[in-house]
Amino acid sequence: MIASEDEARAYVARLSDRFALDRLDMLVRELSVENQRQNLIARATLPMVWRRHIADSAQLLELCEPCDGPWLDLGSGAGFPGLVIAAMRPDLSVVLVESRRRRIEWLEAVIANLGLENCRVEGQRLENVTPFEARIISARAFAPLDRLLTLSAPFSTSSTHWVLPKGRSAAHEVAGLPKNRRAMFHVEQSVTDPEAGIVVGRGEWSAKA
Repeated sequence: MIASEDEARAYVARLSDRFALDRLDMLVRELSVENQRQNLIARATLPMVWRRHIADSAQLLELCEPCDGPWLDLGSGAGFPGLVIAAMRPDLSVVLVESRRRRIEWLEAVIANLGLENCRVEGQRLENVTPFEARIISARAFAPLDRLLTLSAPFSTSSTHWVLPKGRSAAHEVAGLPKNRRAMFHVEQSVTDPEAGIVVGRGEWSAKA
């Protein structure tokens, strides 16, 4: 279990390279500045940003194999996990979905400043995004699991991996899914929080399930 900023940085370094760490350092600096203008993350978490946000996002890379794109990140907001994934894996195509104008502007500015040519923002509600086949779907604090799956169903195929941080409610939300589809998913413990779970699954979700 990651318990400090040094441990979090070492964990991320194991999953990436020096260039990715440089990009993530820039992301942290830009986040710290922008957080004074708009509340991207709780200010109390800034001193532990590597553990609470960077490593917390990076761990999703270990939960999907093969980890290829396109990667669809829903409700990207402050860029977690989508921007972190794009910074760590420039070989992946990452699509961030965010409907709030100020967040869209922030995400687009960071993408440009970090030179993330593999990443783009869909600045609209998910319901209005033209569906494409996503190999990986992630979301952090986007919507309850059943609604999240229904909204993103048009992007899923039999090869889609789902990696959905759900905190303490992970097991409860999986248990609330229709019985005939519940077996698609299981819960993995977060490496950054002993009380948090990540809903992991694979397959196509039907809105009519």
